[in-house]
Amino acid sequence: MGKVIPGRYTAHMDGSFVVFVIGFRINKWWAVHKWLPVMNAMTPMLQELYRNKEELGFMDGTYHFSGRGLTLIQYWRSFEHLEHYARHGANHLKAWRDFNRKVGTGGDVGIFHETYLVQEGQYECLYNNMPRFGLAKAGAHVSATGRRETASRRLGREGEPAVPTTPNP
Repeated sequence: MGKVIPGRYTAHMDGSFVVFVIGFRINKWWAVHKWLPVMNAMTPMLQELYRNKEELGFMDGTYHFSGRGLTLIQYWRSFEHLEHYARHGANHLKAWRDFNRKVGTGGDVGIFHETYLVQEGQYECLYNNMPRFGLAKAGAHVSATGRRETASRRLGREGEPAVPTTPNP
């Protein structure tokens, strides 16, 4: 995951961006022949994205396992980049077709996605004693001081810290 960076940090993004949440859920554990191919289809897609980040407009992502599946949080330069990959990415199209043909609406395994279009300056985040993570890994990792010290300030509003902030080392 990376080296822990002591202190308080936030992220800076130039322009608008997209947060895309996608995943799958195992609904019937015994239907391994249905959900295992869905899970295995993720690796080639992720390899394709990371190999061609600039060209595809993919910035970065995080991966979260649960007892029933996997959720990916991805950061994209624009909705147009994301949609282009969804409609033209060779590995994604194969996975999409295979899912519809082999699983469809049978209920053995579920898939989901959520897309959030984030306008410039309409986000805030904080990372305290963390490796570069999430939006700070997809964008710029910057000190959470001054205009970036509180959630309100990071959103361009006014607001004093409710608790005194410990200075970064």
